[in-house]
Amino acid sequence: MRSLLLCAALLYAPSITVGAQPAARGAVLVSGLTAPVTLTRDSAGIVHIEAQNEHDLFFAQGYSAARDRLFQLELWRRQATGTMAEALGARWVERDRAARLMQYRGDMAAELAHYHPRGGAIIQAFVDGVNAWVERVKTDPTLLPPDLAALRITPGAWTPAVVVSRHNALASNASDESNVARAVRAIGAEAVQRRRLFQPANVQLVLDSLVAQLVGDATDARMLAAYSGSRNSPTFRANELQASWRKPSAAATDSTDGREADRWESNSWVISGSKTASGRPIVANDPHRSITVPSLRYMVHLKAPGWDVIGGGEPGIPGVAIGHNQHGAWGLTIFGIDSEDLYVYALNSTNSAYRYGESFVPFTTLRDSVRVKGASTQSVALQYTRHGPVLYVDSARHVAVALRAGWLEKGGAPYLASLRLDQARTWSEAKAALTYAHMPTLNWIWADTSGTIGWQTAGIAPVRKNWDGLMPVPGDGRYEWDGFLPIAQLPSETNPSRGFVGTANAFNVAPSYTRFDALARSWAEPFRHDRLQEVLDSTRAATVQSSGALQHDATVLAARALVPLLQSVELKSPLAKAARDTLLAWNYELSAASRAGAIYAAWERRLLSHTADIALPLDVRPILRSVPLTRTIQWLTAPDSLLGDRPVDARNFILFRAFNEAVSDLRRRFGDTISTWHYGDARLHHARIAHPLDALVNDSLKRVLSPGPVPRGGNGNTLLASGNTDNQTHGASLRVVMDLANWDSAIATNTPGQSGDPRSPFYTNLFSLWAANTFVPMPYSPAAVKARTADVVVLSPK
Repeated sequence: MRSLLLCAALLYAPSITVGAQPAARGAVLVSGLTAPVTLTRDSAGIVHIEAQNEHDLFFAQGYSAARDRLFQLELWRRQATGTMAEALGARWVERDRAARLMQYRGDMAAELAHYHPRGGAIIQAFVDGVNAWVERVKTDPTLLPPDLAALRITPGAWTPAVVVSRHNALASNASDESNVARAVRAIGAEAVQRRRLFQPANVQLVLDSLVAQLVGDATDARMLAAYSGSRNSPTFRANELQASWRKPSAAATDSTDGREADRWESNSWVISGSKTASGRPIVANDPHRSITVPSLRYMVHLKAPGWDVIGGGEPGIPGVAIGHNQHGAWGLTIFGIDSEDLYVYALNSTNSAYRYGESFVPFTTLRDSVRVKGASTQSVALQYTRHGPVLYVDSARHVAVALRAGWLEKGGAPYLASLRLDQARTWSEAKAALTYAHMPTLNWIWADTSGTIGWQTAGIAPVRKNWDGLMPVPGDGRYEWDGFLPIAQLPSETNPSRGFVGTANAFNVAPSYTRFDALARSWAEPFRHDRLQEVLDSTRAATVQSSGALQHDATVLAARALVPLLQSVELKSPLAKAARDTLLAWNYELSAASRAGAIYAAWERRLLSHTADIALPLDVRPILRSVPLTRTIQWLTAPDSLLGDRPVDARNFILFRAFNEAVSDLRRRFGDTISTWHYGDARLHHARIAHPLDALVNDSLKRVLSPGPVPRGGNGNTLLASGNTDNQTHGASLRVVMDLANWDSAIATNTPGQSGDPRSPFYTNLFSLWAANTFVPMPYSPAAVKARTADVVVLSPK
């Protein structure tokens, strides 16, 4: 069956025609249902599912997600289960070993029940729905997505373990711990504190001698290879791709696309009815993660007895993570809780046991078998200490590193506890639901039809009594977690007198808070948060439209501090002087059409680079790599000894050199005429969403698979978060704004589209709207859904 399926699929794969996806209309018989279910797709591609019972509702959600996102779901399944090598060959074995090392290995029944009182049945129904579509694809090869066929991968069966996978845990403190320790070893604790932005600033950077030995000898790439390998997005090679898809020069190319480092940053706010035009609360949310094709998020409406919820989530997870039901609306952003620790161990002479207390304790070792395409099955060892999976062993020095992670505890699957929130009717019920929301660690905002608004931080928060979690520590028993902080001791707020709550991943914890032992010390830069507070504080009659516009606000707060410094810089070139005049007259709005914005962006990049060259000693540059923009502004506006013996002269030289280089760069890109310099341009700041196979395929396929480029405004520190590189690779793919006065007035977008099949009309249908900073309706009532219906499928029991 596998070879027949792939052969049939590959007959049409090299030529992809948009709109050629087999039609999905009418009645379909499906094994596993107990009653008919209606799947109504609206004109934007949002699927509205109406079922007669809970089982069939989540079965249909799984079926719908697989129908639209099978390429994505199959890669998710193989990453979660550590079975990439089975499909693609031997180079994936170590990644598969890492994935299995990080799997949840506790009681599965208790794990599933954590997410909902009927979590086991709900998740199993969702899995059965996914598998029902997979079985249908096996009987009709034309349904197999062409990009999946091009990799010669046959989709396999899902299990509940795939749904609760931790491979997208959205925690990265272990990497930061390693970097801080290496930097402290290189330049000392005080020097690191001056260059990093710890919040609050009273940190304990005391490096243990065993840890110092390890981080001095082992690079992050070696020490954290298993940690990173289990979660990074896979990249493919040309020899893994069907020959007719490859571009001629792709013989040994990886499918990398020069992505900016991951930015888990988002905006959310809830406005009290006292500050809105409708008199009811408004909730807005735009979570920022990778901008991908297929889209990271999937929008769905789930309706059955006890359920009526609409919004967005990830396609491989049942329920809705961001959205509203008939009683309330909610959104989320990442909140800084330190849920990971690296432990370093002294080993015995045979490297078979680690020191704990006064004795050596043998590793727990599991053996597993990895099937490999074109080769024999390989046996792999999975080692664990009492703290968690062993990431690295230095056999020569008899030292090992293991990870303790909150996401490996029960309830650590990302977003899945939203199932409880989906049925909340009041703020108290919502907060009760959030006690189960362990990962990722989040700011949650809420509003309900009673007019209540609230903010609750939630996530699994380890209690550390004798250290702050900023660097690795010995695993000999001196540094142990002392349980987890209850949600009642995490920051929250109900009906604040200012009339709103806004979150943007910044340090938003009151100075009086006392439990910083459980929180992170590295937060997003404050610019988005400060701009949000600035606008919402002055808001008087907010509407859905004004909140939508605020999601696309491109005001650059940093420029208010930096641009005036140019007034005293002596410039010689007429072009540079004209560029400065343009910048000094700027309104600080980084729109795509802005000429001044192009000048500022090119200048800011070089300010950061040249300031780092002076502020970071040579031996720490490969570790810290850059300095925060907040620190850069501090040093440039009030130069001190960190810039050398003559800090004012050094500052002035940085300003002069960076500006002249920026002008030269823009002249090279656009020519000598400033009126032709536009920030949002394919030659400067744009969005082109590269499909995972983009770098490998021929040009005709590339144009179909990867939408763009389109002009973009904003940068990595504006509410319109679009990154700091030429091509936007991170930001908000999903946006929602909801007014509790009228659910049908809600607006949303999900770029590039709802479908992951490049033959579908819903593959990139939302991309141009997203690029133009516009929205589509998110209909909720039966009448509103009917008015926007594009097609209807009725699933009936077979």
